[in-house]
Amino acid sequence: MQDATHSSLLRSARQQLHAQIADALIAQSPELMDSQPELFAQHYAEAGLVEKSVACWGKAGHRSAARSAMAEAAAQFQKGLDQLGRLPDTSARKLHELEFWSALGAVLLAIKGYAAPEAGQAYAHARKLWEQLGSPSEFLHIPLGQAFYHVYRSEFDSALRVAEDLLNGSRQRNDSGGLVLGHNSTGASQMFAGKFASSRSHLEEVLVRYDPIFHRSLMHQAVLHIHIPSPVFLGIVLFCLGYPDQALAQSNTAIVEARRLAHPPSLAGGLAGNTRLLSLLGAEASLAERADQLVAVTTEQGFPFWRAMGIICCGLVKVRNGEVAEGISLLRSGSIAYRATGATAWTPYHLALQARAYELADQNEDAMMLLDEALQIAETTGERWFAAELNRHKGHLLLRQGHSEAAEELYRKALSIAWSRRPRCGNCAPPRVSLGSAVTRAAAPKRVTCSHPSTAGSPKASTRPISKRQRRCSTN
Repeated sequence: MQDATHSSLLRSARQQLHAQIADALIAQSPELMDSQPELFAQHYAEAGLVEKSVACWGKAGHRSAARSAMAEAAAQFQKGLDQLGRLPDTSARKLHELEFWSALGAVLLAIKGYAAPEAGQAYAHARKLWEQLGSPSEFLHIPLGQAFYHVYRSEFDSALRVAEDLLNGSRQRNDSGGLVLGHNSTGASQMFAGKFASSRSHLEEVLVRYDPIFHRSLMHQAVLHIHIPSPVFLGIVLFCLGYPDQALAQSNTAIVEARRLAHPPSLAGGLAGNTRLLSLLGAEASLAERADQLVAVTTEQGFPFWRAMGIICCGLVKVRNGEVAEGISLLRSGSIAYRATGATAWTPYHLALQARAYELADQNEDAMMLLDEALQIAETTGERWFAAELNRHKGHLLLRQGHSEAAEELYRKALSIAWSRRPRCGNCAPPRVSLGSAVTRAAAPKRVTCSHPSTAGSPKASTRPISKRQRRCSTN
């Protein structure tokens, strides 16, 4: 009994001492509350002043996130949640937990990756609290984060359900910010599914609706500035629809804006999208420069998800420059690191890059196995944006091996996929081609496009004159 009493007295004295230290710091150096809120959070926690500790941990976490110290922010938000667990279960506590879980989810997207289980768990906690509290509009970034979590885990149906719920709910409330977020996540989900025309419509809607002043609050507790992902995804969509110049203009716009904002996660996301587009365009010189920048930024900031993408692109540069063995090594290590974050989206494309490298190394069996894996993943997950090229590539390999009938079947399938995803513009009919002669010449069917310039984004990209010949659908 004496020991317990003595221990209690010691604890009480320690708590009083920590409270006195915090009071003295405020009195003597009030500026420390803004520059080092974590110091006060620790003292208040030791003093048993839970509510004050929670407030300071929240301030510290947001301060760290604002200067892109994401690992520190994650630790601080978690400490705030630990303190909140000591308070009675009230609606006020739930609101604080909602703020902390949603903020933690956003920083975990950066330091763990969009598909990391930890990020998914944080957003699941946040979503449950958000719904319990009536889905307050200031936390609409929660369904946005959930949608992208599902996207990068190749759970595209789940991603689209979350995105469309956000979009429909925002329409009912006439919530401008929610519409921006909803169009953004819906457009990204549809891009992966190969629904290019619809994806383009949603992503261009973001660029039309977004107002940097009116929607400034959307950045609160979001991992990227909201107007960065839309042109990144739109760039891929425009490329797939046959507009490489407009695609590159949109993608470059995202990087310019991210640099202006001096926001490392946004820059990493912009560079990752830009390197992917440059790899599709075959722009080796620009790709090498951007890939090096991406690896440098993500290594410095500790962003493994985006860094893995940079490693993959560095490997691709090596392969295209003739350093095939070293390139294959980088492609493999980058892909392993990428999948270690929990991400599977983009994997069919990564496998196709490896397959091409193995083909150059005269390891055609390995290349064929990689393409088969890529096609299986695309079929299982529904990631079909690159399906036409995967079928064309496999057909090309089969033709080299003398299997002309099997190759022709895959060429037909590739052309059918490409045609099915063209924009609809009235009196369009499937192109009449002789695949037999194409097989004889070892030629693949080219992308089918409908040449209507984008109406969003760069004026140079959107005001390009359309010739009479461009006004009809054609095979390029």
